[in-house]
Amino acid sequence: MYLPRSLISHLYQHLLRSNHPLSPPVLILVALEPDALCACRILTALLKRDYIQHKIQPISGYGDLAQAGRTMVQPMKLQQGGSGGVVVCLGVGGLVDMSSELGLDSGDPGEDLSGGIEVWLIDARRPWNLGNVFEGDPAAVALREISGDAAARNPDVDNGRIQSSYKPGRGGIIVYDDGDIDEELGAEREAYCELTRMQDVEDYGEDSGDSGDGDSGDESEVVDSIEGEKRSKKRKSWSDRDEEDEESEDENRRPRQRRRSNSSGSMSDSPSRRRRESSKIVRRSSKTPPSPPSQASSPGPPKRPSIRTLRRRLLRDRRKYTATLEKYYSSGATYSEPISSILYSLVEDLGREDNDLLWHAIVGVSSLELYGRSMTGVGISTSLDAGGSAGWGGERGERIRQVLRDEVRRLNPPDPSETSRENGRGESSGVIPTTARSPTDTSIRLSPEPRFLMIRHWSLYDSMLHSPYLASRLHIWSDVGRKRLHKLLAKMGVSLSQCKQSYTHMDMDLKRGLRERLLTYAPLYGLDGLVPPRASAGRGREGWGFVRCWGWKACLSAQDVGVIVGAILEVGKSGVVAGDSSRHSDRGRGEQRELVDEDGKAESEEWVRRFWEAYDALENIEALKHALPTAQHLHKAILRTGTSLIEKRQIRHLRAFRMAVVKEGPDVPIFTHPAALTKLALWVGEAIAEQERDQRGKIGKAGRGTPLVLASLHEARGVFVVVGTGGGGGVVDFAARGKRKARLEEKAMVRAAKLVEKERKRQEREERDDNDGEQESEEEEGDDEVESDDDDDDDAGNGYGKNRFGNAFEEVAQETNARVRIDSFEHCVVEVKKEDLGGFLESLSVKAVVG
Repeated sequence: MYLPRSLISHLYQHLLRSNHPLSPPVLILVALEPDALCACRILTALLKRDYIQHKIQPISGYGDLAQAGRTMVQPMKLQQGGSGGVVVCLGVGGLVDMSSELGLDSGDPGEDLSGGIEVWLIDARRPWNLGNVFEGDPAAVALREISGDAAARNPDVDNGRIQSSYKPGRGGIIVYDDGDIDEELGAEREAYCELTRMQDVEDYGEDSGDSGDGDSGDESEVVDSIEGEKRSKKRKSWSDRDEEDEESEDENRRPRQRRRSNSSGSMSDSPSRRRRESSKIVRRSSKTPPSPPSQASSPGPPKRPSIRTLRRRLLRDRRKYTATLEKYYSSGATYSEPISSILYSLVEDLGREDNDLLWHAIVGVSSLELYGRSMTGVGISTSLDAGGSAGWGGERGERIRQVLRDEVRRLNPPDPSETSRENGRGESSGVIPTTARSPTDTSIRLSPEPRFLMIRHWSLYDSMLHSPYLASRLHIWSDVGRKRLHKLLAKMGVSLSQCKQSYTHMDMDLKRGLRERLLTYAPLYGLDGLVPPRASAGRGREGWGFVRCWGWKACLSAQDVGVIVGAILEVGKSGVVAGDSSRHSDRGRGEQRELVDEDGKAESEEWVRRFWEAYDALENIEALKHALPTAQHLHKAILRTGTSLIEKRQIRHLRAFRMAVVKEGPDVPIFTHPAALTKLALWVGEAIAEQERDQRGKIGKAGRGTPLVLASLHEARGVFVVVGTGGGGGVVDFAARGKRKARLEEKAMVRAAKLVEKERKRQEREERDDNDGEQESEEEEGDDEVESDDDDDDDAGNGYGKNRFGNAFEEVAQETNARVRIDSFEHCVVEVKKEDLGGFLESLSVKAVVG
């Protein structure tokens, strides 16, 4: 089931009304990433204010998720002596079937399989597992099993969509919709629901296939279903001849079915396979045809169609619906609205807004850009956006940031007594604030943040040097690039001695004029989006970032906090250097740990410990300041390693992507964490894209850039951590999408007229002698192929530029004997045994890794 955006507070208000001292605590499963961490902070703040007990459980991957299901969720089931309750998944499980992952899919027929457990699923990753979205209602499942009615459903749930009359507390999987399901998944919703009804009819047909030979009763029953009957009826039998024909036709599809079902090995438990368990129906051939959908009905046919005709219609509809779901799952991975933004929308609907919750939402939204998460998956952004932030989703992302700016103005109104002081500091004219207004100032302010890295805590020179945006466009990895940076500073009138001072101690006149100088000279070096543009009519402070102060203690931007929290999760507060020294101090114990941690359990425990450090740091300014050196150390390592890969020409260009391996150097231990390796891959990928632009005058792969596969050696475990990033296109061109949509609508009208004529001819053929059935089947199949080809051509842009590395990784692991482990929630991350990396990359090079 899914909860529409308009009913976002429906479940929480019921939880608030039904809560009492003996209620079981709410279990919160949280992914180890800044966006989920901020969303968790928002949710726990609400629960604390309403005195609702809760428990937080960090989840590092699918292995942890399955273990949490066994040890924490299943004991809550009513059948096992529990009291039911609510489980909230933040950034966890959107791509897999959560019923099977948490053990909520087993039980006796007719009983409530969910055991009174209600799972709230909030995730920004796409594609959704459609079983979570359109199924998950235990009442409807139990009703279908008891009554035998394939169309039995809960009247409060319309094809998966929860209505305002829905009463929570019954259990099941509930997905929070950010608006995409209602707006974009109409075809998938229809296909999934129709195939589910067909599956129910199949089961009854198989049970009664040999009980008799009443053809006429069967025929009238199937005709009734085609004419719009909403119920499926149990049939006695089909004729032997038609059954043999259908079985012979299904023989052609059986090898494919057998190959899928017999596949085994390391990929048998992959997330994509689990994600599709709910839609296995689309690949299963049946012995008895189910009832087709109602729209194929003929209100008063002069002659009832034969069973052979009904079978052909059924198979045609099945192929169409199957193709719809397959296309959705195979188009590639994307990211939608950040979950911290969705949780803040819940806060707004409840009327609980304050600065602390708003700040967590801002940090969560700002963190997505650091990890390259966009509307086309993990990849670089090749567009030059106006403003100081590239954002995560083009116009939609900018709309969300604009809402957050409006919230900042509403909750932090300007103080008239501070106006003159701000003018003296130059903040009103575009100087980024570095100090608070008073010792008790904890307000949030808008700031024209440049695309520098932690400028308040570094020198201007170091902040520019370690900026991924500047590094790629000035070619910082080379001596020529460093000289270009020096020339830019010289044209701006800033000496090297001044810019290498701490930014907070720079001359005030230089800081006041820095933004205007950057606006003047940055375009000469292709840095058009380095700082937000000047304010103009209708634009205001578009592109401005967010800053918060904690009295005289510190002043941090939202991106600074995102960088620091990410560094804590990836490296830890103590940093890598301390970890290395302790590892070398006791080699014997280290070797023993290597043997024990071959499956990565000890590493996952370490990541969970870092989660709690980051969780505490979000509301502890001293902890954030203490972790600043860790964040600086991480980004220095990214610059060193990326420069080494480019200068030593260690980046190879394969058929479908570029590839590099990090296996030596002082910084290798840092990049064993997938998120840190992703940041390095984005740095290198952006540098490659700019090299292509300089050499060819444009970026390759139709403006998207070449995808990149980066592998890092984890010597202790004997594996390579592999991450695949898309070449670009992270910001969607909505204007081009609108033109394409109009063109597709025009073609759809023409195609609809052709379909009407084709249907008329098909009905004429169906009235002929059934002896011509085989020929008709061939003709119809040919028509369907033409239609599907046309659809593919028209919708070619639907999955354009999306990151398909997750699909490609799974295909390679199925086709080869490579030992692969897919445990990360990130679709484009995989672990490969050290000895198998060569064969794995060789097979991957012939796959389509970008939509």
